[in-house]
Amino acid sequence: MSYESDLANAIIGIDTLWGGDVMNPSGTGRFIADSWFSDEPLPAAYTDRAAARLRESGGVGPKEDRNAVDDYLSRVDVLGAIKAVAAEAKRAGGKRGAYLEGLAICFRVMWDLAMELHGAGDPVPYDRCVEAITGRPPESSQPEEKRRSVSELLAEAGYRSNDVDTLLDAVDRWRKARLVEPKAIPTVARELISRFDALSSRNLAPYLPKELGHVPRANVAFLPIENAWFSGSMNYMGRARNADRTPQYEATYELNAALQISLPEFEQLVAHEVVPGHVTTFAYLQNLYGRGKVGFEASVLTMNTRAAALFEGIANNAILIAYGVTDLDQLPDRDLKIGLLLALLQDDAKNQSSYLTWKEGRPQQEVATELRRDYLVSEERADKLSGAWGRHPLLGRMYLPAYRFGTDVVADLRRRHAAADVLPLLYACEGVVDAITVQA
Repeated sequence: MSYESDLANAIIGIDTLWGGDVMNPSGTGRFIADSWFSDEPLPAAYTDRAAARLRESGGVGPKEDRNAVDDYLSRVDVLGAIKAVAAEAKRAGGKRGAYLEGLAICFRVMWDLAMELHGAGDPVPYDRCVEAITGRPPESSQPEEKRRSVSELLAEAGYRSNDVDTLLDAVDRWRKARLVEPKAIPTVARELISRFDALSSRNLAPYLPKELGHVPRANVAFLPIENAWFSGSMNYMGRARNADRTPQYEATYELNAALQISLPEFEQLVAHEVVPGHVTTFAYLQNLYGRGKVGFEASVLTMNTRAAALFEGIANNAILIAYGVTDLDQLPDRDLKIGLLLALLQDDAKNQSSYLTWKEGRPQQEVATELRRDYLVSEERADKLSGAWGRHPLLGRMYLPAYRFGTDVVADLRRRHAAADVLPLLYACEGVVDAITVQA
């Protein structure tokens, strides 16, 4: 079996075990596997007759169809494929080998977590989950400095506060005065995408290879979605082709219709999800893969891995990249600074939700209260982060800490190195990297 088949079966096998479907156009149906934009045939892990039944049943978990899981595992050697990826990592060596090793480490944890839920394996320690994706033990978030900055900026804007309770009230009033009406989201999104694409033309594109100049950085459609457990889902398709068979680099962004978001926070969200964040990152990777500059691993990207931690880090720094600055204080607008600080506090809240839930065993309502009070998130976010996200056996234990980690890694690299050196590295122009290998 070739390396590409092993990698495809490992990723799609894990994805299927957890109920994901990489070919589903909606984030409500996708999970581990974020993309399949190559023209390669899908692997047996996807096409086997047992895979469709397992996807339909939702994979492992409290409501799983045990027979469907067992049937799938008897027909598809997911663990064998993961071990083959680890062996390929040793054979490849160098930075690419280290990247593949990181994938194999994360796949093995996801496998063990699936077996834990399936009743066929021992409980997976929380520390192991976090260390797999960040390379370091779990730690509590420290929001005090960001909260102090928010308080100072809000006071300048006329929203004064004296303590934690009045600060939360000030944030709520500031947010309410700037809320984006749901019906206005498509129009506002188009305007922001155009602005950030233009900024990226000035402050990102000149540092990247000229061959990427023609790649559409923001071919995305915004779609509202009701009752989503996520705030938004970027779904990179990459399957559409022009008449000459060149990619269209298309994506959708599904936005939770119940999301309470201010315009400055929405600006950060658009930069994060679209340009120069996720959509741009994936489009560049598709182009690099199509031109043979990166390997097959760049065409089937995953959540819950060190690579995903880097992508979140790029996305959380995207608004700074767009403006060509390395520090929040250099942004041109006070509201924009507040919006970015609130977004960064939300990522601190993601990490804290994971820590309180899985390290300390705190109940959901207690976690939600702390996230709302100390991290200034909306009620909707506090509920989702403490519940559907935080208590999920995979996302809560493994993925939530990755946001803050990746953000810190990218911010540190951009402060210490010139844009001409670090931006090509981040966007894989020197080979695919993750949040740990990018630091080597």
